[in-house]
Amino acid sequence: MDFLHRVDTLPPLLQTLAHSGLWLLLLAVLFVPLERLFPERRAAVFRRGFATDLGYYFVNAVALATLVSVPLSLVALAMQAWMPAGLAHATHDLPVWLRAVLGMTIGEIGFYWGHRWSHEIPLLWRFHAIHHSPEEVDWLVASRQHPLDTVFTRTCGFVPLTVLGLLDPLSADPSMLALAVLIAGQVWAYFVHANVGWRFGVLEWAIASPAFHRWHHTNDGPRAMDRNYAPMLPWIDWIFGTMHLPPHAMPARYGIDGTIPDGLVQQLVQPFLSLTFPAPPKDRG
Repeated sequence: MDFLHRVDTLPPLLQTLAHSGLWLLLLAVLFVPLERLFPERRAAVFRRGFATDLGYYFVNAVALATLVSVPLSLVALAMQAWMPAGLAHATHDLPVWLRAVLGMTIGEIGFYWGHRWSHEIPLLWRFHAIHHSPEEVDWLVASRQHPLDTVFTRTCGFVPLTVLGLLDPLSADPSMLALAVLIAGQVWAYFVHANVGWRFGVLEWAIASPAFHRWHHTNDGPRAMDRNYAPMLPWIDWIFGTMHLPPHAMPARYGIDGTIPDGLVQQLVQPFLSLTFPAPPKDRG
């Protein structure tokens, strides 16, 4: 507790880095042994790209809150000017449990479409391809996301929550619902990226498993690629026709076709510079 108190006295940037470092330690303590005990395939802890992914972890921790708040605040201001006030008030009167279910479901559908568009629209794919470039997938690959890619997907999830009054980005005191959706999604993202081949049996249509998401990272050909976009709720993929989860198979290979530069700085800059970084989705396979 004394350590946390001292952290809270630091400047905001150092506070963010300290809190993120503590979370990273907890995640490593959980997932490194898990991947050693139940590996989907054998891989080194410090595999190729580990340092780059570590850099992304801290870059996104610093950039995310500020960058996401801008578009959400603009949406909230537009709502105040143009949307009927009764729409937001209606959701405030709902029971807490129903608000939570609505928030999770609506947010997931928004995340799904933001993620899917990142595969289907060439400009967005140039940023999202960075996340798909590793040929070895483990828990830390969840952090390998260009900040603009992350901001776009998160915004797609949080905008409908803002429109329906389930999230108020203009409030100085963030809602517990928004925090719950964000934290649950983040923790589950590390879990489904983990190098384990766990399946959930009959529950696999209801909650995303590591096997479900490993098929999202496959590079096994066009029939298997660009599937399983939902972060936590696979039935959303089923509804929109993008679910792919063979009962007795795992991907043969991961990664993408095309070249992504090594190193954090090069990957952050390259999508702005190269018109062929990498092949857009319509040209793959």
